[in-house]
Amino acid sequence: MDIKEKLTTLPLSPGVYIMKDRFGNVIYIGKARKLKNRVSQYFLNKNHTEKVKSMVSQVADFSYILTNSELDALVLESNLIKKHQPFYNILLKDGKSYPYIKIDASVDFPKLEVVRKVKKDNAKYFGPYFGINAYDVVNAVNYAYPVRTCDKKIKANNKMHRGCLNYSLGLCSAPCMCKITKEDYAKLLPNVYDFLNGKDTAVYDIICKKMDQAVEIENFELAIKLRDLKFMLLKLREKTITALPNTANIDVFGFAKSDIFTVFSVLVIRQGKMMGVKNYHFDNFGIDDEQMLISFLTQYYNVNALLPEKILLPFEVDLEDALFKSLSEQLGKKIEVSVPTKATNKQLIIQANNNANEYLTKNCELEVKKKSKKLEILQGIKDKLNLRNLPLRIEGYDISNISGTSSVCSMVVFVNGSKASKHYRKFKIKEVVGPNDFESLKESITRRLEKLGSDDISFSSAPNLILIDGGKGQINICRDLIKSYNQNIDVISLAKKQEEIFVEDNPLSVKLSKDDDELKLLQKVRDEAHRFAVTFHRKLRKKKQVKSILNEIEGLGKVKRANLISKFKTVKRMKKATADDLIQVPGITPKLAGEIIKKLEELD
Repeated sequence: MDIKEKLTTLPLSPGVYIMKDRFGNVIYIGKARKLKNRVSQYFLNKNHTEKVKSMVSQVADFSYILTNSELDALVLESNLIKKHQPFYNILLKDGKSYPYIKIDASVDFPKLEVVRKVKKDNAKYFGPYFGINAYDVVNAVNYAYPVRTCDKKIKANNKMHRGCLNYSLGLCSAPCMCKITKEDYAKLLPNVYDFLNGKDTAVYDIICKKMDQAVEIENFELAIKLRDLKFMLLKLREKTITALPNTANIDVFGFAKSDIFTVFSVLVIRQGKMMGVKNYHFDNFGIDDEQMLISFLTQYYNVNALLPEKILLPFEVDLEDALFKSLSEQLGKKIEVSVPTKATNKQLIIQANNNANEYLTKNCELEVKKKSKKLEILQGIKDKLNLRNLPLRIEGYDISNISGTSSVCSMVVFVNGSKASKHYRKFKIKEVVGPNDFESLKESITRRLEKLGSDDISFSSAPNLILIDGGKGQINICRDLIKSYNQNIDVISLAKKQEEIFVEDNPLSVKLSKDDDELKLLQKVRDEAHRFAVTFHRKLRKKKQVKSILNEIEGLGKVKRANLISKFKTVKRMKKATADDLIQVPGITPKLAGEIIKKLEELD
């Protein structure tokens, strides 16, 4: 069934559509209230921009998934975009959420902690913090109100033998030593909440008083720390927007666009204070501005879950979109979304737009130069090595083992000349016995090619170039496998000693100047594959060593070993653990803790 015929079968129902190129790669994902109307627009509308026409010309097929509602389609679209990372979708590259301060008041002695995920629990969250260090804010609270920050489980009448460093510095009231009652501890929390909600006068006065006292007793190290916290609080005060109430929580989105890039600038206002400004830029594929903004907002709030009561936008969008219904449901009340036209809110949008334009003018020009330079290098690799394909996606492989034990193979990926670490994968060698790098490579490449077109983003797209560490033998193995899977993939190897490059169907090696950018990129891929393989191999060996050593401890059975590994996750953490840390693990007695520490010291 061709595309035009397929369009006639589309239903007038909500859902998600998935567009693919002739290789089966997912290149665009979208949602729609009515699939038939939305998808048909791409192929029947003749008034698209050149960039949209370019995208549509790449579409060889499409599929769709029906959902019960547009809201369900929104969630599915977001998950699929995150999974497949289609070329023509807006992709939020900086997916890290901002730090928040969390206090779980449902426990007897709540602690202050810095987190990056806001969960749907009974805890209170404050933030986000950027431009101001969240840990500095926690330190300021501790110097004023000695609320704990540790992870120790506090039990009634369970007195610790000695206090921690925070207790000795006066930064913690030591509930673990029964130095404070539950009732007195609870009296500290309203003051902490007031400070985190923007009422900083009391904390500021306490910090200044303690700083003066430290100077008087010539404790200048403490005085300097308190002075820095004082300046941090003054900086926080300067961020207050006087025209806004001190309860105002607003996200302001600015917008700027060129022929190449689109920039969104986000101003985050919490408790009437400007917490910071963050800029995001994207390749401009010609998708209309409204679609771009909705797509960006969807991904932005998927990462930053603590929602404001008000969202200010740079231009009109469909306020009936499922996104805004979803955000209101998350907040528990209707979020006010608007395009301001007057007074303070209008000035905030102007400020956000100015930030976006500034970033577009200065930073995106550098991005264009970087991309242009990388494309030149990739074209140079193709020309100098006489490859069939432009190596837009390079995959590097390396084998690591010691005498054939714990054999692993790494797969690293470079897209458009840059590392794509989310696509990296590791293979444990399962079928090869002993130190046989040829057969280990064969097993790994076979397993990789078998997954071509799968839903896994690491394997869904075929590479243009495979790079391996070795010589002609390794190339021949890869070439034969690629032919058996009917794929058009170039294969080269880069030998370490002389930095010789071997290519298919050429008995002689190619040597590039050590100053060539093309050689430097290939070396970077090879060295990254080696680093990734060795790191994985060492991790496996350490894990085996730990299991072996733990097996030698009398009284440490299978369940207790599993509890230890579950608690500490890594060897490094287990080796750093104290006896007090170890006895927190179910089944570990003080005597066992001592034996564990003694045995772990035997590890190199």
